[in-house]
Amino acid sequence: MQGTENPNRPATFGEANRDIIRVLLKPSMGWAALFAISTAAMIYGGWCWYLQLVYGLGVGGYNPPVMWGIYIVTFVFWVGIGHAGTLISAILFLVRSKWRTGVYRASEAMTVFAVMTALLFPVLHLGRAWQVYWFFPYPNQRYLWMNFKSPLMWDVFAISTYFTVSAVFFFVGLVPDIAVVRDHSTGLVKKIYGVLALGWHGTMRQWHHYMAAYGFFAALAAPLVLSVHSVVSWDFAMAITAGWHSTIFPPYFVAGAIFSGCAMVITLMLPLSYAYNWEKYLNLWHFEQLAKMCLLTSGILTYAYGTEYFVGWYSQNPYEWGIFYWRATGEYAWAFWLMVFCNCVAPLPWYIRSMRTNPAVLFIISIFVNIGMWFERFNIVVSSLAHQFDPAVWTSYWPSEIEWGVMIGSFGWFGFWFLLFLQVLPAVAIAEIKELIQPPTKAALGAVEAK
Repeated sequence: MQGTENPNRPATFGEANRDIIRVLLKPSMGWAALFAISTAAMIYGGWCWYLQLVYGLGVGGYNPPVMWGIYIVTFVFWVGIGHAGTLISAILFLVRSKWRTGVYRASEAMTVFAVMTALLFPVLHLGRAWQVYWFFPYPNQRYLWMNFKSPLMWDVFAISTYFTVSAVFFFVGLVPDIAVVRDHSTGLVKKIYGVLALGWHGTMRQWHHYMAAYGFFAALAAPLVLSVHSVVSWDFAMAITAGWHSTIFPPYFVAGAIFSGCAMVITLMLPLSYAYNWEKYLNLWHFEQLAKMCLLTSGILTYAYGTEYFVGWYSQNPYEWGIFYWRATGEYAWAFWLMVFCNCVAPLPWYIRSMRTNPAVLFIISIFVNIGMWFERFNIVVSSLAHQFDPAVWTSYWPSEIEWGVMIGSFGWFGFWFLLFLQVLPAVAIAEIKELIQPPTKAALGAVEAK
């Protein structure tokens, strides 16, 4: 692998087809082990949720005034993870960035599955999960409606829209590649992929409509990168709680979402490129660009952290400055400084080119970034709620075993779907990889026909 360009491109279209689809429906021992771990984690999380349904939300460790805890922290984390896919697949497609080709398919899948995971947490946090239908506005005879002024209600619309557009965008991009898998399959498998391919045969007319539809969805999805996590940030910014009521939250949250999402793409795809021997399609050239994206958004986050403290100090509001001072020196100071290290200090080696083209360094720092971004949400949610305006109700919060179990289960749920995706659908975009391959010459086609 090299970091300056995309080396070792496949020589022919057929080679690209064979290399990418050869892993489908052929699980390896490593894949089976990871799938078993993910399934076990998902089952454990489901068991913890069952206990919560039986014994009530109290087993989740919630005590006033901290009524938002691990569930909301992890909800915001997963929504953020889902932003990299739309950024890479939609915005970079519109600007015709070449390095997106190797990573965008898996990042799109990551987006869909991360948002699926995030959608679990409003239900988990609800307590009475059987009343989840109150989230959705629909005609009823009870004359009871949700509060459309609530930012939590805005979440329902923003995230459901984001999931719908991302899922359709993901499937539209898959259609030509599913047809390739269909043409290399037999029996029942061929019929299943044939249905999913929607009659695709690669004619000029089909390609014309396909590119028009793909461009339309890219243009539609691009604004969602900015809007969805801005809406999530308003869950906090629209409250008067000290440490939350800030106009910096929307851009701050969007930058953090892109930061964590790009780091997660590195975490997932770097080992995959070696495990499947996909260096021709997914190599250090792609991961170096992702590292540069992380550097940009890490700088924005570092600036946002500093701005938060400056505004809190300059405002001379004792409640506002008190919460920021307590974050850095109080009971949760360890979480604050861990966040600062992981998000602001750990990515700095990537400024050295040899570091951002070193697979081990890339992988380790991406893990640090994901840990740091989870603790960023922990700091925002827990510290402000534990120390609100009245010192008489100040409290300490620590997640219960049930909450940890549900959070572990969410990672199992995500891993379960992502690993299934790797085995049934092409994880690298075959059609766009072929655009980078030199088309066959007339002489080569004549030689093939002669054979």
